[in-house]
Amino acid sequence: MTHTDYTIHTKAGFRYADEGPSHGKGPILLLHGMMGEVGNWEHTIGTLASEGYRVLVPILPLYGMPMKQTHLPGLVDFVISFMDEMGVSSAVVSGNSLGGHIALLLAIGHSDRVRALILAGASGIYEVDMGQSVMRRKDRDYLRERAAITFYDPKHATEELIDDVYKTVNDRTRAVRLIKMARSVKAENVRDELDTIEVPTLLVWGRDDEITPPDVAVTFNELIGSSELHWIEECGHAPMMERPEQFNEIVLDFLGRVTAYEAVA
Repeated sequence: MTHTDYTIHTKAGFRYADEGPSHGKGPILLLHGMMGEVGNWEHTIGTLASEGYRVLVPILPLYGMPMKQTHLPGLVDFVISFMDEMGVSSAVVSGNSLGGHIALLLAIGHSDRVRALILAGASGIYEVDMGQSVMRRKDRDYLRERAAITFYDPKHATEELIDDVYKTVNDRTRAVRLIKMARSVKAENVRDELDTIEVPTLLVWGRDDEITPPDVAVTFNELIGSSELHWIEECGHAPMMERPEQFNEIVLDFLGRVTAYEAVA
């Protein structure tokens, strides 16, 4: 299992990791989920960087945007601004959960910025409602139970993770923003626009994902014409965290083929 130390940079109001050769292959943009962070990708960052890819991982400002811009289109605009600041005209965009939803909206509305898509547990069609976690925010055992649903093996719902969830949902400003973002996720259903996506698309799904269940992955695969679907057994909603070696192997194979295609093209 590959671990990596990464540095969080700050530039022009953006906070992000930037690993691998500055003019390396890719670049690869990794987008975390609603309750996620850069660390969700720690195993993937090092693996891709060691293979010569430039890896960019922005911290999504879920709690820092003006309230009126706290919605998915606001996050899409943020990612485009981030890419502009980094001098990246287009990238392979990978996202988990909410990050996958952002990646999909980028591919649909800004296709010139996306070379390929890598989606894991992406929202965009439907996902199990996690909003009750905010309603029962003082119940630590309940929060632990809800966090454990993210994984096939509940050991990944560490006390550190529960602490982060507890602090987030018990901060009134953050809780309000989470609710607003969850409503935006439901409103921005992309099902009817998936057939417009033409870039190579990799779907990596945990067979035991309870938040965006397997039928969601099947629907994405059916409606995105240039997609391929890979299952990871005994794995939940965040395969890059729970099964990083398998996830990275699948991703590297896909990137190798996409890079070869670009070289020929």
